[in-house]
Amino acid sequence: MEETHDWYSPEASTFGDRVAGARDQAGMTQQQLAKRLGIRLATLRAWENDLSEPRANRLSMMAGLLNVSMMWLINGEGEGVNGPNEMEPVSADMRDLLTEIRDLRTDLLARAEQLGRLEKRVRIALQGPRNG
Repeated sequence: MEETHDWYSPEASTFGDRVAGARDQAGMTQQQLAKRLGIRLATLRAWENDLSEPRANRLSMMAGLLNVSMMWLINGEGEGVNGPNEMEPVSADMRDLLTEIRDLRTDLLARAEQLGRLEKRVRIALQGPRNG
Protein backbone atom coordinates (compact mmCIF):
# COMPACT_ATOMS: atom_id res chain seq x y z
CA MET A 1 0.00 0.00 0.00
CA GLU A 2 1.41 3.36 -1.00
CA GLU A 3 0.49 6.83 0.21
CA THR A 4 1.73 10.33 -0.23
CA HIS A 5 4.35 11.60 2.17
CA ASP A 6 4.22 14.80 4.23
CA TRP A 7 7.91 15.67 4.07
CA TYR A 8 7.84 18.27 6.85
CA SER A 9 5.54 16.55 9.32
CA PRO A 10 6.88 15.98 12.85
CA GLU A 11 7.25 12.26 12.08
CA ALA A 12 9.19 12.83 8.85
CA SER A 13 11.51 15.74 9.56
CA THR A 14 13.66 17.36 12.18
CA PHE A 15 13.97 21.01 13.14
CA GLY A 16 17.03 21.24 10.87
CA ASP A 17 15.18 19.68 7.94
CA ARG A 18 12.42 22.28 8.28
CA VAL A 19 14.89 25.18 8.52
CA ALA A 20 16.74 23.98 5.41
CA GLY A 21 13.49 23.38 3.51
CA ALA A 22 12.06 26.79 4.38
CA ARG A 23 15.37 28.47 3.51
CA ASP A 24 15.42 26.71 0.13
CA GLN A 25 11.78 27.65 -0.47
CA ALA A 26 12.66 31.28 0.33
CA GLY A 27 15.44 31.12 -2.27
CA MET A 28 18.22 31.86 0.22
CA THR A 29 21.62 30.26 0.61
CA GLN A 30 22.90 29.33 4.05
CA GLN A 31 25.26 32.28 3.90
CA GLN A 32 22.48 34.73 3.02
CA LEU A 33 20.24 33.55 5.85
CA ALA A 34 23.09 33.57 8.36
CA LYS A 35 23.96 37.14 7.38
CA ARG A 36 20.33 38.29 7.68
CA LEU A 37 20.09 36.65 11.11
CA GLY A 38 23.39 38.18 12.22
CA ILE A 39 24.97 34.81 13.01
CA ARG A 40 27.96 32.85 11.82
CA LEU A 41 27.52 30.43 8.93
CA ALA A 42 28.73 27.61 11.20
CA THR A 43 25.88 28.37 13.61
CA LEU A 44 23.24 28.06 10.88
CA ARG A 45 24.84 24.85 9.62
CA ALA A 46 24.69 23.43 13.15
CA TRP A 47 20.97 24.27 13.30
CA GLU A 48 20.30 22.65 9.92
CA ASN A 49 22.30 19.57 10.95
CA ASP A 50 20.38 19.31 14.23
CA LEU A 51 23.52 19.82 16.30
CA SER A 52 22.06 22.82 18.12
CA GLU A 53 18.98 25.02 18.15
CA PRO A 54 18.53 28.79 18.19
CA ARG A 55 17.37 30.86 21.12
CA ALA A 56 13.83 32.22 21.00
CA ASN A 57 14.80 35.63 19.61
CA ARG A 58 16.68 34.12 16.65
CA LEU A 59 13.94 31.55 16.13
CA SER A 60 11.35 34.33 15.91
CA MET A 61 13.51 36.34 13.51
CA MET A 62 14.17 33.26 11.35
CA ALA A 63 10.47 32.39 11.17
CA GLY A 64 9.74 35.91 9.96
CA LEU A 65 12.51 35.87 7.36
CA LEU A 66 11.41 32.45 6.06
CA ASN A 67 7.69 33.29 6.18
CA VAL A 68 6.79 30.31 8.37
CA SER A 69 5.47 30.05 11.92
CA MET A 70 7.77 29.43 14.86
CA MET A 71 5.67 26.38 15.79
CA TRP A 72 6.16 24.91 12.34
CA LEU A 73 9.92 25.25 12.69
CA ILE A 74 9.82 23.67 16.14
CA ASN A 75 7.38 20.81 15.64
CA GLY A 76 6.09 20.82 12.06
CA GLU A 77 2.63 22.14 13.00
CA GLY A 78 1.21 25.41 11.73
CA GLU A 79 2.11 27.58 8.76
CA GLY A 80 5.09 26.19 6.89
CA VAL A 81 6.25 25.19 3.45
CA ASN A 82 5.25 22.30 1.24
CA GLY A 83 7.57 19.38 0.73
CA PRO A 84 9.54 18.66 -2.42
CA ASN A 85 7.52 18.70 -5.61
CA GLU A 86 7.27 14.96 -5.98
CA MET A 87 4.02 13.51 -7.18
CA GLU A 88 5.09 9.91 -6.67
CA PRO A 89 3.76 8.32 -3.51
CA VAL A 90 6.28 6.92 -1.06
CA SER A 91 6.08 3.20 -0.48
CA ALA A 92 5.83 1.68 2.97
CA ASP A 93 9.31 0.20 2.51
CA MET A 94 10.77 3.64 1.78
CA ARG A 95 8.98 5.11 4.81
CA ASP A 96 10.43 2.33 6.95
CA LEU A 97 13.93 3.06 5.64
CA LEU A 98 13.56 6.78 6.31
CA THR A 99 12.29 6.07 9.81
CA GLU A 100 15.24 3.77 10.49
CA ILE A 101 17.68 6.42 9.25
CA ARG A 102 16.05 9.08 11.43
CA ASP A 103 16.13 6.77 14.47
CA LEU A 104 19.79 5.98 13.84
CA ARG A 105 20.62 9.70 13.52
CA THR A 106 18.85 10.40 16.82
CA ASP A 107 20.76 7.58 18.51
CA LEU A 108 24.08 8.80 17.08
CA LEU A 109 23.44 12.33 18.34
CA ALA A 110 22.63 10.97 21.80
CA ARG A 111 25.81 8.85 21.74
CA ALA A 112 27.87 11.87 20.67
CA GLU A 113 26.48 13.84 23.62
CA GLN A 114 27.26 10.93 25.94
CA LEU A 115 30.80 10.78 24.57
CA GLY A 116 31.23 14.50 25.20
CA ARG A 117 30.14 14.07 28.83
CA LEU A 118 32.57 11.16 29.30
CA GLU A 119 35.44 13.15 27.78
CA LYS A 120 34.70 16.00 30.19
CA ARG A 121 34.76 13.60 33.14
CA VAL A 122 38.11 12.21 31.96
CA ARG A 123 39.58 15.72 31.65
CA ILE A 124 38.39 16.58 35.15
CA ALA A 125 39.77 13.32 36.54
CA LEU A 126 43.13 13.93 34.88
CA GLN A 127 43.35 17.41 36.37
CA GLY A 128 42.63 16.18 39.90
CA PRO A 129 46.07 14.70 40.82
CA ARG A 130 47.94 17.80 39.53
CA ASN A 131 46.02 20.13 41.85
CA GLY A 132 46.83 18.08 44.96
